[in-house]
Amino acid sequence: MRSHSMRSNSIRKFLYISPFMVLLAVFAYYPLYGWVYAFFDYMPPIPLSQSPFVGLKWFHSLVENQVKVDQLLQVIKNTFGISGLSILFSWLPMIFAIFLTEIKAVRFRKFIQTVTTLPNFISWVLVYSLAFSMFSSEGVVNGFLSQMGLSDSPILFLQNSDHVWITMWIWATWKSLGWSAILYIAAIMSIDESLYEAAYVDGATRMQVIRHVVLPSMLPTYFVLLMLQIASFLNNGLEQYFVFQNAFNKDTIQVLDLYVYNLAMGGGSYSVSVAISMLKSLISVVLLFSVNGLSKLLRGEGIV
Repeated sequence: MRSHSMRSNSIRKFLYISPFMVLLAVFAYYPLYGWVYAFFDYMPPIPLSQSPFVGLKWFHSLVENQVKVDQLLQVIKNTFGISGLSILFSWLPMIFAIFLTEIKAVRFRKFIQTVTTLPNFISWVLVYSLAFSMFSSEGVVNGFLSQMGLSDSPILFLQNSDHVWITMWIWATWKSLGWSAILYIAAIMSIDESLYEAAYVDGATRMQVIRHVVLPSMLPTYFVLLMLQIASFLNNGLEQYFVFQNAFNKDTIQVLDLYVYNLAMGGGSYSVSVAISMLKSLISVVLLFSVNGLSKLLRGEGIV
């Protein structure tokens, strides 16, 4: 009787998660069928079945031409630079969450949290519209500098390629800081109140409580998110860089995702773009298992 009840309970729980497994299979695993395009000389609208099989030709083409190699190396450099900045400052949402929870005025705290979270739901097209209205040659900033006599000619902020990595990181941080802090706020709220009481009884100041109680309690969440961020090191996304790219900053703003898109949509090299995407996904999987193994070695636990 007991085994029948356990079996029924297991079946019921499986039925609970089955819709999510179906969604995962449809949107995560079924698209992997598209990797087959990397082994054919595919040119739309010719069906794949009528396209000649070329094996590893497109993988070899990535390294057989020095111009392509230089271009790909620059794209990888951009990807590593922007992703590296994100990982280097990955602690910002955690610190922001700590200071946010330290605000005693509830209404003001909710206002700050709402204002910093809303940008996450704004599309990158609207973000670029905001950036253009502020930093274009006729934008608010240049108008202010001109009126104050600080600049004789407009400063081309959006066309400048010297600090693209930093500006892209700033825009991404502005957009995601509040949203990224939500998990850390939840981690803070789950801290046992007895730890606070014990710390105050021992005479700890508020900063000492943050250092010895709050931070240690948040570190597991931080390390899990950091591992996921490292695993997606090559996945910068497309939308942000697509809307901010122009003829002046294309060399320094083009990350792997944008490079793949430009190859397929701009150059018609569909098979080459699939080959690069395939390699990028495989490297991401290797990074995930590598950081997971390193976490198990150093912390005794991982996420896989």
